[in-house]
Amino acid sequence: MGIEFLLSDLAARIGARVVGGEGEDAVVSGVAPIEEAGPGQVTFLANRKYARFARDSNASGIIAREAVPGAHTAFLISDNPHFSFACVVEMFHPPARFTPGISEKAAVDPSAHLGKDVTVSPFVVIEEGAEVGDRTVLFPGVYVGKGVSIGSDCLAYPNVVLYHGVKVGSRVILHAGCVIGSDGFGFAPTPEGFRKIPQVGMVEIEDDVEIGANTTIDRATLGVTRVCRGAKLDNLIQVAHNVVIGGNTVIAAQAGISGSTRIGSRVMIGGQAGLAGHLEVEDGIMLGAKCGVPDSLRASDSRVWSGIPVMPHPTWLRNTALLPKLPELFRRVKRLEEGKNPKGET
Repeated sequence: MGIEFLLSDLAARIGARVVGGEGEDAVVSGVAPIEEAGPGQVTFLANRKYARFARDSNASGIIAREAVPGAHTAFLISDNPHFSFACVVEMFHPPARFTPGISEKAAVDPSAHLGKDVTVSPFVVIEEGAEVGDRTVLFPGVYVGKGVSIGSDCLAYPNVVLYHGVKVGSRVILHAGCVIGSDGFGFAPTPEGFRKIPQVGMVEIEDDVEIGANTTIDRATLGVTRVCRGAKLDNLIQVAHNVVIGGNTVIAAQAGISGSTRIGSRVMIGGQAGLAGHLEVEDGIMLGAKCGVPDSLRASDSRVWSGIPVMPHPTWLRNTALLPKLPELFRRVKRLEEGKNPKGET
């Protein structure tokens, strides 16, 4: 038999209150999207544009900030529906448990130090002097380079690569194929071509960071490339040498950050955003998707920025609204220059 909860018990566990519907005695046994949830399932509503689904939903409960008029299902009222729903999902889908041990098909250097209850899967390579903390799980194909340090309770999914000297904190999640500590893109021009500048710095990933699949973080030329505590990076992100990403910053997929840029804390960066090098983005700033950032950004100028080149979001909205009108404005100006009135009359 699967996991089941009374709606009242579920609400108590997430700090919500039940309003309407069948009441607190409904039995729930799973979670589902709001478009698909049916009896015995819980879903959530965080965006009002999906309210129409709530009105027609047969779910046993909907986690939301407020009830939707016209809906006949129960609502679990929460100040933070996203967080509450995350807690509910984890209740029905507890984190996987791994069997500690070192596979005979792994290659572990005798000088490496492994903590208690570490899981080392087949085809993992752990080089000289590396350290792996308690209860950390290394999936198949993970490479842990010479002198790498990994904290406790980390997950490194298949084919993660940690180059030499990388330091990873505790409770870090590294998704499949991410590469930490590859050489920064540094070359000196000469008459014979480009001469590689040795990249002899390191990368530090602090506690509670999550790094998405196939994301790359380059080692510093000198010093440290750093991702600070609680930052979350999506898939397919490029972080160049000597970049610093502040605590609890979130960056969406395909963003690119050039060398020696400093990103503040609690910054939000949209997908495919591009940042030039040697600039600073202050704490709390939001960057829209696809924006291009050539210079430093101050929160006192704007908290939200968009566009190419980037500009305060209200300015970008006005400019975007004008773009469809430009052809007609051009024709009107041309007529004025030809001595006609704007409607084309002489």
